[in-house]
Amino acid sequence: MAGKKRSRSSEPLEFRNTQLADALQTQDMAALAFALRHGPTVVPLLRPGQRDDPRDSGEVWTYRDPKTGDVALLLFSDAVHKPAALPPAVALQSPAWLRAFLSAHEAEITTVFFDIAGPHPMQATPADLIAALDLDA
Repeated sequence: MAGKKRSRSSEPLEFRNTQLADALQTQDMAALAFALRHGPTVVPLLRPGQRDDPRDSGEVWTYRDPKTGDVALLLFSDAVHKPAALPPAVALQSPAWLRAFLSAHEAEITTVFFDIAGPHPMQATPADLIAALDLDA
């Protein structure tokens, strides 16, 4: 029994949301909203959080267009879809975290891209995503 416990705990954490990937594949906004409300989102980090501090979730990486100053938040259905040019660290964030982050930065973020490099990219405004996350509330 002890051997089984160790093998389970040594399994790597999966940084993906299969429902989100399926929603992106069909480009279905209702399915996207459902996936965001009921599963995690892969978020690129500029600085990973401290493992010993559960309040430190790291520093989220955003893209600022040098020409317009517009800020985009990039989210992923699976860590394998994150372009290598982005910082290497990622976090798997909850729906509550995403709702709070979007609310805190809604005035600054102009658009949110999902799986920007493919295979099935989508984009939405922070306001649309906040509304989608609030549907169950």
